[in-house]
Amino acid sequence: MSEPVTTPDDDQPLLIADGLSKNFGRLAACRDVSFSLHPGEVLAIVGESGSGKSTLLQLLSAQLAPSAGSVSYRMRDGVLRDLASLGEAERRFLFRTDWGYVHQDPAQGLRMAVSAGANVGERLMAIGWNHYGRIRDTATTWLERVEIDVGRIDDAPKTYSGGMRQRLQIARNLVTAPRLVFMDEPTGGLDVSVQARLLDLMRNLVSELNLAAIVVTHDLAVARLLSHRVMVMKGGRVIETGLTDQVLDDPREPYTQLLVSSILPP
Repeated sequence: MSEPVTTPDDDQPLLIADGLSKNFGRLAACRDVSFSLHPGEVLAIVGESGSGKSTLLQLLSAQLAPSAGSVSYRMRDGVLRDLASLGEAERRFLFRTDWGYVHQDPAQGLRMAVSAGANVGERLMAIGWNHYGRIRDTATTWLERVEIDVGRIDDAPKTYSGGMRQRLQIARNLVTAPRLVFMDEPTGGLDVSVQARLLDLMRNLVSELNLAAIVVTHDLAVARLLSHRVMVMKGGRVIETGLTDQVLDDPREPYTQLLVSSILPP
């Protein structure tokens, strides 16, 4: 993926992880992770099952409290805030406005029994929109942007295919113009042809909207297509990090070399 478009404001990190660790009893699921993420940058966190990447994503998105270390986020007023200092209402507000979260299973990120239009519109209403016509028009526009037939705006997601559900979840997340989106195995469980279409859509939207994103994936092809930078995790630790092409084309660590050779064709 090409380098993100930058502006003067992008010189300031959007999110900073400092010495982040999480223990579950004697199990160290995440150990001493530090990095910064800038506006418009896409970071892929890769590794095998059990490497700690999903735990790290939950820590970064304030769904888990760290055992040690901190996560700080730069608010729209420019102030860097430790997420641990935010109240529950402030965290919920972040998820409705500045953040998006794309789950591997769309059913976790959608209300399956209400219409597609209502799924998108609900997030707009959560930030104060109250004009039905404007909400429906915006929902229609976003269905078009994620390549869903607008004639199905009143159908419930339970009638959609897996790929359509995932595209609807993306529309629901992006409609409020977030600055940071977390993605947890966003193409997992989809057919290869559906994956390719979804990845192309995500890459275009991330670039067009200049979104920062953190993508957890075990699929290095996903990392290569979507991300500017890669972190490789093993046993809860980051063992290698760098520009995506650099890490995937010339990995330094034996574990990364094995991971690349077992997944990517020579």
